[in-house]
Amino acid sequence: MTSSDSTPLFQYYFRALICFAAAGTLAADIEWSNINIVQPIFIVVLLAYTYVAFYLTKHISSEHLLKLSKILAWTDAGLIGASLSLIDFSILPCILFLTMIQFNALLNGGVRKWGEDNAAFVVGILGSFVIYEPQWVLSGRLEISAASLIGVITYFCAYALFTHARMNKLNLEAKRLEQEQQLHKMRTYKLSRYLPPPVWKAINEGRDKSLQTERKRLTVFFSDIKDFSELAEEMEAEALTELLNTYLTEMTKIVHQYGGTIDKFMGDGIMVLFGDSNSKGVKHDALRCLSMSLAMRKRMKALQQHWHHQGIKRPLQIRMGINTGYCTVGTFGTSNHLDYTALGAHVNLASRLESAAEPGEILVSHETWGLVKDTIMCRDKGNILVKGFSHPIKVYQVVDLRKNLGANQTYFEKNFDGFTMYLDIEKIRNYDKEQVLQTLAEISERLRDKIIP
Repeated sequence: MTSSDSTPLFQYYFRALICFAAAGTLAADIEWSNINIVQPIFIVVLLAYTYVAFYLTKHISSEHLLKLSKILAWTDAGLIGASLSLIDFSILPCILFLTMIQFNALLNGGVRKWGEDNAAFVVGILGSFVIYEPQWVLSGRLEISAASLIGVITYFCAYALFTHARMNKLNLEAKRLEQEQQLHKMRTYKLSRYLPPPVWKAINEGRDKSLQTERKRLTVFFSDIKDFSELAEEMEAEALTELLNTYLTEMTKIVHQYGGTIDKFMGDGIMVLFGDSNSKGVKHDALRCLSMSLAMRKRMKALQQHWHHQGIKRPLQIRMGINTGYCTVGTFGTSNHLDYTALGAHVNLASRLESAAEPGEILVSHETWGLVKDTIMCRDKGNILVKGFSHPIKVYQVVDLRKNLGANQTYFEKNFDGFTMYLDIEKIRNYDKEQVLQTLAEISERLRDKIIP
């Protein structure tokens, strides 16, 4: 039974049916010409017991209800056993009431209750010997059988109706829970988009206490769009929102592709951490971060062409800064509002490098350069002064992956006054190849024939 259906008060109704069935069976057995005073007295006891059980169930304190229910269940079985002995163990009543005891015990308490109720049933039979000695004649009088049959059938019908109603209720509850589960999943999915993956994973797995602050060696990435504030003043709000959402969507895809953790968006700015989760070593984290930044710069060239065709004349360019070092990672804030982020001097340095970078440039610190120099080509830009640091900071400009340079180079970008070229060989389809070559040849011939004053 469910918790609401198995309350002591609800069980009382079935107890009353059992007692009335037993009392009716005893009344049918009375021989009015030769009345055995024990039977009328026991009928009164059964009816009085029904009232007393109801009174106790209604008025006893909640902490004693479970104990009372067990005592009453044993009493039920004992009274039935005594009632059967008072009718000299008539065949049909014995079978019916014994079946009812087994059914009620197994349904409401399992094997343990079955053993307890049957023991109480036997005790009731033996106890009846104190006041009455049954004849042990398995009689089959029709009036006794009919009374017990009516009582027991009423009990089973009532239980069947109750079970049917309970199943309907459970089905409705299951549908409601399923709907709530779907709603919960949808809300969970929406909420997960607003939380950093480490935070969401820890909360979802019940490990929110693991989000305490700790020291980790991270590679920290910052980027923003150069002169975005000026662009925001020139564009309509709707167009600006669409542009920014497109930019952030494309950059987020690249972050996820390289396994970074987006710490936060700051308008057009992005802060990404490598090494906070799924780390395979600080060198691997730095390589992933720089590969991501190169992919972002490359993708930005394609977005510039897209925005140019939409009427945005000023080409949007991003600048990026990267640094590697030990940071304090965890939750910061108040009891009402917490933020999961990374803090420390190395985080600040990555932000300062991003501010010092030129449009389209990726600046990295000496610590990051030392981890990636074998895989990624960088140019030494010397020392620069950045806000918040008393000593000069040695920085490097990221060129490209070494495998993309030389004979294997597939990406070309050139910018001069009056000339801009962006060529990605990997993205040119076979059926466009000849047209691209023809276009380059035509431009080359015209440029050679052009007399420049």
